Order: sequence, then structure tokens, then C-alpha cells
Amino acid sequence: MSDSAQLAPEKVDIDITRAAIAPVRNYTGIVLTLLSGLSVAVIIASLSWVLWDVGKEGIQRINWDVLTQTRYPAPGLAEGGFGHAIVGSLMVLATGAALSFPFGILAAVYLSEFGRGTRLAYLVKFSCNVLTGVPAILCGLFAYAVVVRGSGFSAFSGGVAFGVLMLPIVIRSTEEALLLVSPDMRLASLGLGSNRFQTTMRVVLPAAAPAIVTGLILALARAAGEAAPLLFTAFNNNFWSTDLFGPVATLPVMVYFFSIIPYRVQQQLAWAGALVLLAIVLAASLTARFLVYKTRK
Repeated sequence: MSDSAQLAPEKVDIDITRAAIAPVRNYTGIVLTLLSGLSVAVIIASLSWVLWDVGKEGIQRINWDVLTQTRYPAPGLAEGGFGHAIVGSLMVLATGAALSFPFGILAAVYLSEFGRGTRLAYLVKFSCNVLTGVPAILCGLFAYAVVVRGSGFSAFSGGVAFGVLMLPIVIRSTEEALLLVSPDMRLASLGLGSNRFQTTMRVVLPAAAPAIVTGLILALARAAGEAAPLLFTAFNNNFWSTDLFGPVATLPVMVYFFSIIPYRVQQQLAWAGALVLLAIVLAASLTARFLVYKTRK
């Protein structure tokens, strides 16, 4: 027998069928699979329940007049709507997104691509963890102290509160999305002569775009339904206003006020406002997904 034949490894058949696995591990796998399926079912059932409840109650009051009227109905009366609250909510959300998205994405790029392991990166991550657990009402108090005390209630101050609320979510979700991009893609780009900035802008960010968009939509959804920060910032306005530096009506504040008064008409408007909020978040999600799809084609 030749030396090469003697050195060749002996072929070993490995049995990986279910029968070859230890019974304890087999049963553990089955139990954990069932628990995972049960958890998914509970989450889907809870979401479906909320959507059905809000949709069933809100659709009864939704009509064109309600969506376009620019003043709230008087207590107990049906004439009126919340078109101005929809516009105010969009103004506040857009302002918060404009303040938090650029800074959040840039901070995440620094954390994942340029500052990994540095003291500054550790400080930013620690600050994000602290801000993530801060109650929304404290973000409103911060905006009140920084903006409202100097210039009064306004949609801009509400956007500042929402920006502070969304910023840690944008940073952490974008950082995780960038870290999911394979290091081989970075090395291949660098090997072709690109610098780190070009690699980040032309390779890493486009590859992580779907996950980044998901994080941005989560941040919007987190802020869209918050009423507490708006009570200290945008406050309220019973009439139409598009002044960014004046008080405006918003859907979360309207839902809060109308849900605690004893008039059935206003309570129905609160349900309708909640349904419109859900529709706004869903429309933002679908639009962002469509834009990412068109960009990557």
C-alpha cells in the first residue's frame, strides 16, 4: 500500500437523523419549537385584535367631512372634524424626522464603521441606552425647557420632543443594520481601491437600506402616538393652523382629550383619530419600502 493511501483519512458516516439524536435534546427541540410558534401566534393575535378593535370603532365615524373639517365639533354636537389635527400631526412628525434621522444615521455610521471600540463610541452607545428608557413625557419637558420657555408653544417644539424621542431608536437600529452587512463586502470594495468613505456610502449603506428603513419606520411609529410630549410643546389648537412656530392641533392630543369626555360624538372621533394614526404609520411604511425597492432595482 502506498504512503498516500495510508495517510488518506478514513471515511466516517455520521448519522444526523432524528433517531440518532438523544431523546432529551429531541424533546427539548420540540418544546422550544412549539413555544416559538405559540409566541408568534400570540403576537399576531394581539396585533389583529388591536387592528380589528380600532378599525371597527373608527370606521363608523370616518367620512370625508370628518377628515376635511378644520375645527373640532362643539361638545355633544356632530358638526366638525379633525383635518387640522391630521396636518398638525404630519408637521410635528416631519419636523422630528428631519431633526433625528440625519443625526441618527450619521452617528450610527460612525459607531459601526469609523469609531468602533473608541471611548466616544462607548459614550454614544451608553447615552442611547439611557435615552431609550427615558419616558416620553421627559422628552416633552426637555423641549419645554429648551424651546417653549423662550418662544412659546409651537409645532417646532413638538418636533424637537419627537426628535429626542426617536433619536436613540434611529441610532441603535441603524447601527445594527450596518453591522449585519457582511465584512467581505467591505473588504472587496477596499480591495478594488475604494476608501472607507466610498465603501460606506456606495456599498454598506445601500446594502443595509431595507433594515435602516425598517428602523426609521419603527422610530416614527414610536413617536406618532405619543400625546404626553405634545401637551408641553405643540399644546393644542381648535382651529386650522400651518404655522410651524405656533400651537397646532395633533391627533394624539385629540384622542386623549376626546376619550375622557362623556360625549359619544367626541368618543367616536377619538376612535377615528386612532384609526387615522394607524393609517399614517402604515402609509409611511409602504412608501418607504416602495422607494427602497425602486432604488435597488
